[in-house]
Amino acid sequence: MEPQVFVGIDVGKSQHHATAVNQEGGVVHDKPLPQSEPKIQELLTDLVAKHGELLVVVDQPKTIGALVVAVAQQMDTQVAYLPGLTMRRVADLHPGQAKTDARDAYIIAETARTMPHTLRSITVAEEQIAELSMLCGFDDDLAAQLTQVRNRLRGLLTQIHPALERVLGPRLAHPAVVDLLGRYPTPAGLKRAGRGHVRARLKKLAPRMAARLTDEIFRALAEQTTIVTGTHAAEHIIGRLAAQLQQLTQQRSDVEAEILLVVDAHPLTEVLTSMPGVGVRTAARILTEVVGKDFKSAAHLASYAGIAPVTRQSGTSIRGESPSRRGNKVLKRVLFLSAFASIKGDPVSRAYYDRKRAEGKRHNQAIIALARRRSDVLFAMLRDGTFYESRPTQLATAA
Repeated sequence: MEPQVFVGIDVGKSQHHATAVNQEGGVVHDKPLPQSEPKIQELLTDLVAKHGELLVVVDQPKTIGALVVAVAQQMDTQVAYLPGLTMRRVADLHPGQAKTDARDAYIIAETARTMPHTLRSITVAEEQIAELSMLCGFDDDLAAQLTQVRNRLRGLLTQIHPALERVLGPRLAHPAVVDLLGRYPTPAGLKRAGRGHVRARLKKLAPRMAARLTDEIFRALAEQTTIVTGTHAAEHIIGRLAAQLQQLTQQRSDVEAEILLVVDAHPLTEVLTSMPGVGVRTAARILTEVVGKDFKSAAHLASYAGIAPVTRQSGTSIRGESPSRRGNKVLKRVLFLSAFASIKGDPVSRAYYDRKRAEGKRHNQAIIALARRRSDVLFAMLRDGTFYESRPTQLATAA
């Protein structure tokens, strides 16, 4: 049914702003809207009673805008969202330079009325996909925290004993090294413990490299006899950072187990993992970033992921194609890493990669080209629910 009123909602943490315009462009509502289910229901019910069918458009369909979308869908109201980049470009077409919630809400509503092709549809999210999205988001947060703590730990080690950092810093992802620093957090503590205790400590979690790593540690300790100012304070900090690493690593392991359970239960998992280079974690990312979105074609999916080349042409002076700097960064990274993994075990992918290299493309360019080709296959697999089929002659000769 064609909407009679277009409701633009500029979402916020505690309060949104809602502006509604009719088909003629007249403003029929323009007020703040609390982040509250009863208030949202009251507004939508009132607008439906007065004007008929609604189209609710938000600028953020997830996080702070999730409640608005859920309430509207529960009331069988049409819902869409206006991407942020489109929103900013359309805003330049409107007079004024002010940045207010009321102006943004009006621009969203007016864009929905006059340029409906710029909107993106929002489907009712599967419970599994919503759960996966939250778990993967939390996993990203934990990974960022792990990187931050490791960098901080490496910085402290470099400050008090550079030689020791060169040995232990690159190995901070190994639980045995973190455990060792938790027990002996300073060069002096390692020296007092002696080779025997250090080797025994490492052997618990790294039996094969314990002896070799112990030798490297004590060679590094012998390189420096000067005690740098601040070493005593660093002892307490390094121990705490090591404990944080252990906790974060355990939390990430627990989250990974939960992700695997949800992914294994999803009906599309077997379809995705049938493609070479796609494991369970990769499948989880593809599910959260692709499922529930409406892609008209394989080219649309590639453009959304940012792996489709961008053509630039202006008369005869500028001609060529360049990599896209836009797109969904998470999906782009997943497709890139998946393509990279596939060249090691899939002869078809390897042949396509070698062909692009022979054409003069650099490694990353060849991988992006392969990812673009694989996204076409992925689109067909998800659309039809079919498993991956290797066709050497077709893929190897594809452009």
